[in-house]
Amino acid sequence: MAITAGNNLNSVPAQQQQTLSTNYLDLATGSANTLGWAQQYVPDLMEQEAEVFGPRTISGFLSQVGAEEAMAADQVVWSEQGRLHLSYKGKFTDTTSFLVQQDMDGAIKTAAGISNGLTGVKHGIRLNDTVIVSDATNGVVKCLVTGISTDDITLAPYGGAAVTGTTSNYTSTILVYGSEYAKGVGYEQKGGTRTDTRGANEPQFKSFTNKPIIIKDYYEVSGSDTARIGWVEVTSEGGGAGYLWYLKAEADTRARFTDYLEMAMLEGEVGLDSTAETGVDDFLYGADGGEKVGTEGLFAAIESRGNLTSGVTGVNAATDLAEFDAILAEFDKQGAIEENMMFVNRATSLAMDDMLASMNSYGAGGTSYGVFNNSEDMALNLGFSGFRRGSYDFYKSDFRYLNDLATRGGINATAGANAIRGVMVPAGTSSVYDQMLGKNLKRPFLHVRYRASQTDDRRMKSWVTGSVGAATSALDAMQIHMLSERCLITQGANNFMLMK
Repeated sequence: MAITAGNNLNSVPAQQQQTLSTNYLDLATGSANTLGWAQQYVPDLMEQEAEVFGPRTISGFLSQVGAEEAMAADQVVWSEQGRLHLSYKGKFTDTTSFLVQQDMDGAIKTAAGISNGLTGVKHGIRLNDTVIVSDATNGVVKCLVTGISTDDITLAPYGGAAVTGTTSNYTSTILVYGSEYAKGVGYEQKGGTRTDTRGANEPQFKSFTNKPIIIKDYYEVSGSDTARIGWVEVTSEGGGAGYLWYLKAEADTRARFTDYLEMAMLEGEVGLDSTAETGVDDFLYGADGGEKVGTEGLFAAIESRGNLTSGVTGVNAATDLAEFDAILAEFDKQGAIEENMMFVNRATSLAMDDMLASMNSYGAGGTSYGVFNNSEDMALNLGFSGFRRGSYDFYKSDFRYLNDLATRGGINATAGANAIRGVMVPAGTSSVYDQMLGKNLKRPFLHVRYRASQTDDRRMKSWVTGSVGAATSALDAMQIHMLSERCLITQGANNFMLMK
């Protein structure tokens, strides 16, 4: 079955800086069906605009899952906890030596990442630690750490079983689970010969940063047009109504700008350094500006520091329980936050509904698909708003931004594998250290920071200039300006999931 869209589906063209015949009703010349002003009959005019697209604004996502907070700096810096336990990826280079390659989050260990106080050592494993080593070649082997060097760890397997080297790749995992010492010795190797100290582990500092961007727009109407009545009664998303067309134009500009404030926080990208930038910094700050450009939006933060899923089929994310079980396994490796909000497009929402309905053994005939104890007079509920799997609760909501043809819906139609189908956001708050305030604070995982001081609040500024109303200049027009300076803080991105 195929659906063909109408040839003139979008009956109203997008805004243009032109005066076109489609922008007004011409009764002077008439048409094939009208005689213009020369006719003796008054046409039956429908004064109100038909709202054929429903609510056109897409903002509201961040207000549901985040908060807003003022700041007075050029950037936001915050720190996040690292993992508590010591676990690394590496390989056996021979029967006793294990080479540490990276930690479990994929970070390559360098000398700058010293964590156990021993000069040049790139990991936190220490003498006399007891460890578990696991790989496909040797299975699970428990060992005692008998020596440490810059990258290598010397291991003595319990039971004396020899291990096989895995020199082809870094597929072995090593986990510290305790320690063991001989009687009457301190922090040294067995036998009392003190060749090296055990060293004390220090937590690795992890900090992140983001910067605000300035978003602007304005609307201008001449003084004459502000005093010209129209025949169409306009109604804006903000609730304003009247017969002055500029009221609609100004309201549309304001509503579009409000959407931009959210879309910029979702889609924002951080620019490159000034020597490699492809013209963005030169355009904004000049050839010698050297300023940082861009800001890290939600999608960029999750792709950089979070989790991605493409679904079992690679088309619609999370189309069966096998995919959700894989998502749960990944969340178990991260913060294991129990409640998660899913904001998805229509195709993914329906795929989830079908997945949940298929769990009902009586659902094949459609008699108990969502509402049970049905009767012929009862509406059948064919959708689900949430479900629980394992120890996790998932609450599903449609994300208009991903559906609307004029926003991400249109981009997704041609994006292929790069189309964004939805996002999973953890509910609740996280504890972070705020560099500006110098203390730990509880904040939502997502929150917007905007520039503000006692002099100027740049959360959402709006001001009027020109000669209309309270005259501020000799310009015979009214200019309505809008400005905001803000950025999005995505804390704990490892607990987020982007569906592509």
